[in-house]
Amino acid sequence: MFVLDIALIPVALVLALGLRLGEWFPAERIEKSIPLLVFLLVVAPLFGWFLSVHKTKLQSFGNSDSLKVGLFAACLGITGAAANWMFGLGAPRTVPVIFAFIFFVMASYFRLAAQRLLVWLGGRRFKATPVAVYGAGAAGLQLVFALRQSREIRPVVIVDDNPSLQGVAVSGISVQKPENLAQLVERGGVKRILLAMPSASKQRQQEIIRKYGHLCEIQALPSFIELMAGGGLVENLRSVSLDDLMDRDAVLLGAPEITNAYSNKSVFVSGAGGSIGSELCRQVLAANPEKIVLFEMSEIALYSIERELRSLSTGDIEILPILGSVCDQRLVDKTLRDCLVDTVLHAAAYKHVPLVEGNELEGVRNNVFGTKVLAEAAMAAGVKRFILVSSDKAVRPTNIMGATKRLAELVIQDLQTRSNATNFSMVRFGNVMGSSGSVIPLFREQIANGGPITVTHKDMTRFFMTIPEAARLVLLAGSFAEGGDVFVLDMGKQIKIIDMAKRLIKLSGLTVKDAENPEGNIEIVFTGIRPGEKLYEELLVGSNTLPTPHNKIMRAQEQFLSHEEVKEFLSGLTQAIDNSDATQARQLIAKWVEGYCLPVNSR
Repeated sequence: MFVLDIALIPVALVLALGLRLGEWFPAERIEKSIPLLVFLLVVAPLFGWFLSVHKTKLQSFGNSDSLKVGLFAACLGITGAAANWMFGLGAPRTVPVIFAFIFFVMASYFRLAAQRLLVWLGGRRFKATPVAVYGAGAAGLQLVFALRQSREIRPVVIVDDNPSLQGVAVSGISVQKPENLAQLVERGGVKRILLAMPSASKQRQQEIIRKYGHLCEIQALPSFIELMAGGGLVENLRSVSLDDLMDRDAVLLGAPEITNAYSNKSVFVSGAGGSIGSELCRQVLAANPEKIVLFEMSEIALYSIERELRSLSTGDIEILPILGSVCDQRLVDKTLRDCLVDTVLHAAAYKHVPLVEGNELEGVRNNVFGTKVLAEAAMAAGVKRFILVSSDKAVRPTNIMGATKRLAELVIQDLQTRSNATNFSMVRFGNVMGSSGSVIPLFREQIANGGPITVTHKDMTRFFMTIPEAARLVLLAGSFAEGGDVFVLDMGKQIKIIDMAKRLIKLSGLTVKDAENPEGNIEIVFTGIRPGEKLYEELLVGSNTLPTPHNKIMRAQEQFLSHEEVKEFLSGLTQAIDNSDATQARQLIAKWVEGYCLPVNSR
């Protein structure tokens, strides 16, 4: 830039003389003005150094930098005019003024041209992704300016719903109506849409995502609060959240009841390092409890959640990590008594259907007897609330995992009939999006590897909810529970797994490869239903439900076994575990769990 400015001085002076005298190249006057030229070449580096004109980063050249160049040109013009008048440097008196104007225009233009050239070269070198910015407001304009400096992303169009903005150019980029997005994506001019409407309501943002999310990947600009939390504008672009994959709005579950139920209490969370358990810990922490007991059998999971909670805590909340299994009766008894626990949130369980199907005795030991040990210890220690995290797979289960969760429910319901101090309840929900072992992380991994996505059956459906929804439901159940309750969340209609896979592919900016689109990116392959899987899930064993204070939460009314029946199946399962007899365990489960049938090879 320094060399360019020095080179522009004689060019601008010659043009100024030509304009003043009305000649293309006034050679005689140019020769007489050489002293003025020498003077300008001497003082230019001094003014440039003083004003730091040449220290501006070219990629970020903008209005304030242009004003600095204008001040530089004005200084050259004023000092040139003064020297020309005082020392008779041979130029007409108005030439330095004309020179300053021409120099400013040329210096600014060449900087902008060089900026565009660098952006173009960077885009070619790094294969910058062409994007459309949705929103021509303040956030959209700032995003466009920020992206000008990015090598990886190149804004090519701005779209906005406001008709008065459509057709104008912003920073050299045209503003078009959103309906043109389909055509732009189809032509390959847009590979991603950046939603620059952080102040818009979540409902409005989701409406846009649902309308255009099938075209390509959509990323949303964070809110001001998220932006202030760290990082820059471009770095904080977030991919479409898991909420955007659901065909319903996220259920908003109020916080006052949670705060009242858990504030200044000692809360015990089993499976604290798991997907649901860790989110329970975060939300309990926000309710300002006196103590959180983190009970987890995985060392690394316990370390991670303890470290995270300590970073989030103000220091007034005691965080106690306990490494162990819920099947360890002595450890569980001691922990509940020593910590004076008020509420137990029981999220520890083996939940991966195929794995538990092949390890049925361990599934029974952990899911059924682990629940029994913890619940009986809670009752003995005088814990006020015990909440079991259950699953929709417990309703008429076709697999061992679901059957063990149903047996755990029956154990809890039996204990409630004999409990005076402890209030037992259960929470049943569907597939949790994003949890470990769930289908969404698997699909994302398969997409990242180039496919194919594996789906067991084209007609398979599931209820879906997010991790925060699931955790909040568990916490609210504690405040609504009356004893022996089974709570379920109204999650709308079941979603086809294949539709979820297709939506995730499109939101990733890719296309489905099939017979209709053989040039697509990701293929979907059907692998067949795995042992124990159902085509669809249910939330209720019966059909009777009662309302709760929240219109999206229902209380199920279901029959349960007598105490003698519970003792009988527990005794039989204990014998099966002691004898390592998986066949006997399956036969007992088939006898006591409605809907479960023995596999053909076990009959």
